[in-house]
Amino acid sequence: MACVQSARGEGSLVVRAFLSVDDVTSLVAEQFGADRRAVRLDRLTGGTKKGVYRLRLDDGASAIIYVWAADENYWPASETVPDDPFTDASGAELFAANQTLLAAAGIRVPELFLIDCGRRHLDADLVLAEDVGSETLETRMERDHSPLEVLGASLRRMHTTRGPEWGRPGTGTQTRPPHDMILDRALKHLSDAAARDARLAGAQSKIEDHLRTLHGHVPERREFVLVHGELGPDHVLMSAAGEPVMIDIEGLTYFDAEWEHAFLQLRFGEAYGELGPVNLDPHRLEFYRFAQVIGLIEGPLRIAGTDFPERRWMLDLAEWNITKALAAIAC
Repeated sequence: MACVQSARGEGSLVVRAFLSVDDVTSLVAEQFGADRRAVRLDRLTGGTKKGVYRLRLDDGASAIIYVWAADENYWPASETVPDDPFTDASGAELFAANQTLLAAAGIRVPELFLIDCGRRHLDADLVLAEDVGSETLETRMERDHSPLEVLGASLRRMHTTRGPEWGRPGTGTQTRPPHDMILDRALKHLSDAAARDARLAGAQSKIEDHLRTLHGHVPERREFVLVHGELGPDHVLMSAAGEPVMIDIEGLTYFDAEWEHAFLQLRFGEAYGELGPVNLDPHRLEFYRFAQVIGLIEGPLRIAGTDFPERRWMLDLAEWNITKALAAIAC
């Protein structure tokens, strides 16, 4: 493995061991044949819980390797709400199961070539998958919005694929409504964030009251649909055929469609309407939107305290959402 020194780790350098070409020799031989050879392995940027590598072979072919290992996970441990399906949604088995579920619903996702949870090739779980390219939908949208119609159709298929209960597929019956879980989740995020930021500490009681008020307007519901959980234009790749392909699918959950759309509105901005969204409950949407603002403070502040290489970006994201949270209670 190649050792990489991260620039910051609470005042000291942190050495992380990432993959090198030599580490994937047996994987390449098993999957592609002994006569083919890995010539390059590039670690792609942006991952916080898993390593993502582009594998290039001597004949010009390529594939993507997803790796779940301690050195690939930048998130420090944190106390969570027990029934939160979005926290710690990670791992090769979850990735593979969700890929199967999405493909069955007619959603374009990367094809899987190999799932190794037995650690035969690495001291980590891994998935070998199709390389659909490196262009994100976010980049494509700078010149072309036509893929949004296709992505919108995929989302409507997901958001009309219903499950009997909310939560990760196959996890069984939940004992309370999902918006009650989100309230507890947001209050926990607020408490943790307030411990890191004096402005939030001073406004904590007012923000709590605002969360509870929004929560109180949400009606009960017993129908839940498939949601990605964190779908922005950076979590969609464009294939060579021009298809939008969903990635980072470990958080797939049966939940309220409004949770997805609150995030879609945040990430797609003025282009959101081009997705052709389904009908939504405005009270649930408003509550989830504000709960996500709180989560987008706590998470970035927490990971910014590690050696994550894009620390400045995380701090800027937290600051943006602190401003939004304080503005909401100033009205």
